[in-house]
Amino acid sequence: MTQIPSRDVLKAQAKRLRADVRLQGTEMTHAAALETVAHQWGMRDWNTLAARADVQAVQWHPRQRVSGRYLGQPFAGVIKAASLASSGFWSLTLRFDEPVDVVESLHFTNLRQQVSTTVNAAGESPQKTSNGQPIMVVGPE
Repeated sequence: MTQIPSRDVLKAQAKRLRADVRLQGTEMTHAAALETVAHQWGMRDWNTLAARADVQAVQWHPRQRVSGRYLGQPFAGVIKAASLASSGFWSLTLRFDEPVDVVESLHFTNLRQQVSTTVNAAGESPQKTSNGQPIMVVGPE
């Protein structure tokens, strides 16, 4: 299932749609643009889409305790910085309680205690490792 972006991202989509239609010489109300965006997301109306977006919304914030997997290694830590991009992705800076070894080699290690990453509202990075797993999977502790 496709992750529905936040309500703010959906409203921005409606605003861009309305502006694009206006450039083509047709006026569209804001309400009509919201309804059109809802239909594009496969919902019957704006209220249904907005409710679905609210249910899926995750709010990441500084000092929030989190845990998950980074490059397949388990971690627990805290969010140092968080910002929501217009695309619906979050930019997070995480500080691990204990350093995480980011190398799978038996011959050397590379410990990281702080990383910056991009995740969706579900806490998964769009970037994948060579085995197809998300580089980062994070969730509230």
